[in-house]
Amino acid sequence: MRLTKFEHACVRLEKDGSVLVIDPGGFSDEAALDGVRAVLITHEHFDHADADRLRRAAGANPSLEIWTCEAVAAKLTDVPAKVQVVRQGDAFDTAGFGVKVIGEWHAPTYPDLPIVQNVGFLVEEEVFYPGDAFTPPGVEVPTLLVPTNAPWLKLPETIAYLREVRPGRAFSTHDGLLNEIGLGLVDGWLEKEAETQKAEFRRLTPGESVDLS
Repeated sequence: MRLTKFEHACVRLEKDGSVLVIDPGGFSDEAALDGVRAVLITHEHFDHADADRLRRAAGANPSLEIWTCEAVAAKLTDVPAKVQVVRQGDAFDTAGFGVKVIGEWHAPTYPDLPIVQNVGFLVEEEVFYPGDAFTPPGVEVPTLLVPTNAPWLKLPETIAYLREVRPGRAFSTHDGLLNEIGLGLVDGWLEKEAETQKAEFRRLTPGESVDLS
């Protein structure tokens, strides 16, 4: 399975000629959706879900499947795709990928705003994408996509999550708001924690791919 990082919070997975994309939001290159067969969306924020892009992707592929939480599905009623609502504990197959749903809620943001739904996805028992949350997966995670920057998080929380999950490898996500200075800080923290845990923790640049066993 090949994983490609796109800008900010979007990743693309390819296996046996099939393409699955997670969180193709407004900050990522729309090319992530080229040839896509299935889309997973963790939550409703615009940097993770873009209805116009999904509408265009569905126009190119009328059999497109979108799997997401109830709140997002309610916003995609005019997208001509097969939109499926999933919840914590669900498991399904889509586009040749096995997926499990882990998590229910976004991390707290502004104190006066309600916490929105947020579902994480474990793909092929290999890649766990928690969305905007530090949800304990409760299972072994070979590859973790870990949030490293947001108004709702601090880098020590990222490190604490890495120590809780203890993945074999972890790649930065949710880093599109950072300039080169901020990205350098993320790189340094991930490198230090990788040395501590004797694992591979790093940031992929947009467009960079890795092959996962």
